[in-house]
Amino acid sequence: MRLSRTTWVKLAIFAAVSIAAAAITLVDYVRVSTLIPTLGHYSVTLHLPQSGGLYPRSNVTYRGTEVGRVQELRVTPTGVDAVLSLKSDVPIPSNLDAQVHSQSAVGEQFVQLLPRDATSTPLRQGDVIAVERTSLPPDIDSLLDAANTALAAIPRDNLKTVVDESYTAVGGLGPELSRIIKGGSKLAIDAASNVDALTTVIDKSSPVLDSQTDTADAIKTWSASLADVTRQLHQQDTPLAHLLLRGGPAADEGRELFDRLQPTLPQLLPDLLGVGDVAVTYQQDVEQVLVTLPQGTAIVGGALVPDVNTQHRGVYLDFLLNLGLPPACTTGFLPPQQQRSFAAVDAPPLPEGDLYCRIPQDSYNGVRAARNYPCETVPGKRAPTVKMCESDESYVPLNDGNNWKGDSNATLSGQPVPQLPPPGPHATAQRPETPQPNAPPPTPPIPAVLYDQTGGPNAGPDGQIHNQPNVTHSAKDQTWQSMLMPPNGN
Repeated sequence: MRLSRTTWVKLAIFAAVSIAAAAITLVDYVRVSTLIPTLGHYSVTLHLPQSGGLYPRSNVTYRGTEVGRVQELRVTPTGVDAVLSLKSDVPIPSNLDAQVHSQSAVGEQFVQLLPRDATSTPLRQGDVIAVERTSLPPDIDSLLDAANTALAAIPRDNLKTVVDESYTAVGGLGPELSRIIKGGSKLAIDAASNVDALTTVIDKSSPVLDSQTDTADAIKTWSASLADVTRQLHQQDTPLAHLLLRGGPAADEGRELFDRLQPTLPQLLPDLLGVGDVAVTYQQDVEQVLVTLPQGTAIVGGALVPDVNTQHRGVYLDFLLNLGLPPACTTGFLPPQQQRSFAAVDAPPLPEGDLYCRIPQDSYNGVRAARNYPCETVPGKRAPTVKMCESDESYVPLNDGNNWKGDSNATLSGQPVPQLPPPGPHATAQRPETPQPNAPPPTPPIPAVLYDQTGGPNAGPDGQIHNQPNVTHSAKDQTWQSMLMPPNGN
């Protein structure tokens, strides 16, 4: 039979299509290239304790990308050997783990290669992945049996409640769950692309985890304290609710208060800082005041309580007129001619210099006077002024007795310090040194002199010896009436 030209053309086209289809089938589906190791592929043996559901032509992935297939499965005395045919153009580090996973719910298994680092030498023809570097998914039959056992242990009514509540919990949340799944997928893809960095973080997390293990007791204590606080908050739920409800109005009142105080508050706060600095410096003194305050209150109460139920209420005191014991300290104060009358009620400016008792620190007179103030910033040192405390200067007394001597501001006013006359019946007072040129004229001082109240010889301010026999009365005239009357009887 002779075929027409058209028929030959059709047969030629059919033959060409058939050959192309066969080539595509052999190359893409059958993957003939995988059967020849030297043709773009190389073989690696994977030792497994069991097949784990793998089958020939199962996929092999590396970082989420298909890099080969399972070429063959061989049963060995210790397990199963899976021969992997991997692409030669994809370098895979030899320091890796091989895990068998399920790609779908119907049990389609594949091998996932997870590198431990990116610096090891690549896999080559004939390499072996040890069984210690492999892992298999759980047996689906055992998993189903365990799930069936767990479901059988749950009462059917409770199981129905669980299913209903689960539907209530997630019902209508399809878009949100979809976003969560998509976000998780994106997170997994990003983690896969940064597996080296994640591996480094995991490898270096050991010190952090070890520190958590070492501080387990402290964490337990903190958790117990937190539970205690939470329990107390639960017990005080009603007051806490009132606090939250009334906290807003209280905050508004506080804000309005600060608004009203705005003109003076900025000035008050710096002043409080200064007061705070002083309080910190004198912290021990403040503590001593707080300690002795109850005792002082008790003393005041002891003076008031005994007369509380009497007709004449008042302070219960015991007057012991030990006048002049010890005598008043006059050393280091203004001269007598500069002293003001006790009846004066005005408030003139304070004189220059520091006025305080300038006798030796170990004198029994004025033990708590300024000269014995303890220096807060220099422990063990005592001085009358802060300036002297902060400097290397030490306290120097003006004289060694209780007699009046000099002016505390003599160095500023130019007034010399007079000296007591030397002992002797006809001694004269030592004259002070001549003032410096151009210095203001000094005020004539009145030094303290020895006085004999029985009328004997007395040294006057001019250094002369005087006798005044009638300065006192005889013992027989010393009655209480005579002491209240002037000497001349008027």
